[in-house]
Amino acid sequence: MTRDAVHPFDQAITLAGDPAGARDGDLGKGYANMVGPFGGTIAAALLQAVMEHPQRLGNPIASTVNFAGPIADAPFTVRAEPVRTNRSTQHWNLLLEQGGQIAVTGSVVCATRHDSWSDNERSMPQVAAPETLPMFANPASPVWTRRYDLRFASGQWGLDPVPPSDSQTHVWVRDAEPRPLDFLSLMAMSDVFFPRVFLRKQTFCPAGTITLSTYFHATPDSLAKAGTDYLLGIAQARRFHQGYFDQGAELWSRDGELLVTSSQMVYFKV
Repeated sequence: MTRDAVHPFDQAITLAGDPAGARDGDLGKGYANMVGPFGGTIAAALLQAVMEHPQRLGNPIASTVNFAGPIADAPFTVRAEPVRTNRSTQHWNLLLEQGGQIAVTGSVVCATRHDSWSDNERSMPQVAAPETLPMFANPASPVWTRRYDLRFASGQWGLDPVPPSDSQTHVWVRDAEPRPLDFLSLMAMSDVFFPRVFLRKQTFCPAGTITLSTYFHATPDSLAKAGTDYLLGIAQARRFHQGYFDQGAELWSRDGELLVTSSQMVYFKV
């Protein structure tokens, strides 16, 4: 298969080098954000280093990515180190280095799941079907948004002259160019939500994620079932205070299975 035939997402997160050692990557400009690459692809590239490592056991259940400095649209090096393997969990440390400096630190926990008691304390909200909603299109938005088919059921910033009283968004999302869902694309999609301050203030302002934690509830079977269909995303902040706010998010399959939850702390300036 030629590089041109590879999905843009897979091109962006491709890592070269020994899977058990330092890996070289370059996200390019296909998922460019306001400054540097889209954070979801950075997190996915880090997760890729774990997924391709020969010592990995199980599948990811948690990931934390700390953005220690700005990431440029330039080559970088990723290191994934397994620090402890237990009977059912495996713990990894991650580093991304660029330009001679550590730009990202992080961790991943993989696990082997087993049958046990299960329950859902949340239910997927009922919103308009994606086919009934217009596809988001804004030439002024960052390049990465064009890689996704986004359809807002509520909470699209920039449309309301009166700022809303809360920051909740409901948005359907899938890859604009179809690609079967896996842990890597799920990692990236969990970060597709615009900073909540954009919605509350109804305007663009400087903002950037400081730390992002993602929790995977999906299994390989549920990913395969979701396929290339839309996922319903929900995001909302809880407090804006002295230049920072938190942002929680969820992604649901169309049939009502909660696939991933996340929480991040975001810097902003207004």
